[in-house]
Amino acid sequence: MYSVTNPATGELLEEIENATDEEVRAAIDRVHRGYSSWRRRPVAERAEIVLRAAELFAERADELAAIMTLEMGKRINEGRGEIGVVVDIFTYYGENGPALVADEPLPIKGGEAVIAKQPIGALLGVMPWNFPCYQVARFVAPNLVLGNTIVLKHASICPRSAAAIERVLRDAGVPDDVYANTFASSRQIPSILADPRIVGVSLTGSEQAGIAVAAEAGRNLKRSVLELGGSDPLIVLDTDDMDETVNATATARMRNCGQSCNAPKRMIVMADIYEDFVDRLTKRVADFYQPGDPADPATKLPPLASVGAADEVAAQIETAIRQGATLRTGGQRIDGPGAYVEATVLTDVTPEMDAYRDEIFGPVVLVFRAETEEEAIEIANDSPFGLGASVFGTDRDRARRVAEQIEAGMVYLNSSGGSQADLPFGGIKRSGIGRELGPLGIEEFMNKKAIRL
Repeated sequence: MYSVTNPATGELLEEIENATDEEVRAAIDRVHRGYSSWRRRPVAERAEIVLRAAELFAERADELAAIMTLEMGKRINEGRGEIGVVVDIFTYYGENGPALVADEPLPIKGGEAVIAKQPIGALLGVMPWNFPCYQVARFVAPNLVLGNTIVLKHASICPRSAAAIERVLRDAGVPDDVYANTFASSRQIPSILADPRIVGVSLTGSEQAGIAVAAEAGRNLKRSVLELGGSDPLIVLDTDDMDETVNATATARMRNCGQSCNAPKRMIVMADIYEDFVDRLTKRVADFYQPGDPADPATKLPPLASVGAADEVAAQIETAIRQGATLRTGGQRIDGPGAYVEATVLTDVTPEMDAYRDEIFGPVVLVFRAETEEEAIEIANDSPFGLGASVFGTDRDRARRVAEQIEAGMVYLNSSGGSQADLPFGGIKRSGIGRELGPLGIEEFMNKKAIRL
């Protein structure tokens, strides 16, 4: 069942029945048949449609942001910001896609050749709830330009976002046999992947969901791109402005109420500035991040996406404290309707504690002390995840040296990461497989065909 429940109030607003097996098969059949004509349309035409989609997303930013606020509690200003990134992604691939898929000359011994960059067929996208529009954009935009077709299964709490995205694409000129939204259930994913008409899958979600989808994709010899969890480190080597550094790190952690895979979740601070950093961070978190209505632009701490998510985060905080972590501020599930958890700072987390290795998907900051640069790198890398990382420091060469030793798919210097259309996004270890965005994002479901001339 797909449902819309306002996480700020707990009010159930709408329920939608899951698609039947027949409806899912019909969606697959539709995009499989549509692939033959879509892949043959000139790439310039496909790119023009993607650019038109960018324009429509910009025009409907307020509408889409309001839907996200209602469905998963995103702050209204953050929702508008998310649509801004969506516009950038569709614009990037609309403008650069034709060049990215052009034949690539390949000098070879005794002759010449080209790498022809071609689509491969109908794809399945399994999307999460934390960024309902952005996650779809980074999968859909490059593949539409490349010439693939798409069946999309969105998160069960985001049916209105899913429908609104489909309307934008349809109004932009994407044919109904090229992109098909379906309210499929999770139990139907194995049968979708077993269908020979589906040739690949992209999933953004939990580690457990990634394992399940990767197993099915492997069993059926399908390509997969997985963007999973993260417990990104942020190393503070030194600073000329402690308040600015603290505010930047707090903002990065609390973005989307802490429900960002690539948010810095573990602050690793050098010993000589550790106490000052923790004191100021604790005050910033306690004073600034107060709960409120996510539809109010003044709100700094919205609800989590669901009551279940809030209960899980509260339980993780409780376990960390019971196992010996020090609670500096917050830590409580907020009474009353809605899925609110206090903004929280924890210190003295050790490797024996669950919180040391588990991802806490909510407004919780962990702070670690490092005596040396080497120890900071060791703590950063002592994680099953490897999505992103950040290094703050006044000496650029030193920060670069540290960054090169961190095991992650992305590292940012003196900034807290994020996402931009022209920069590849993805991780290593248990954070996933493959890359999205930038020039690499259009290649994951591409046939790089060698043609000897």
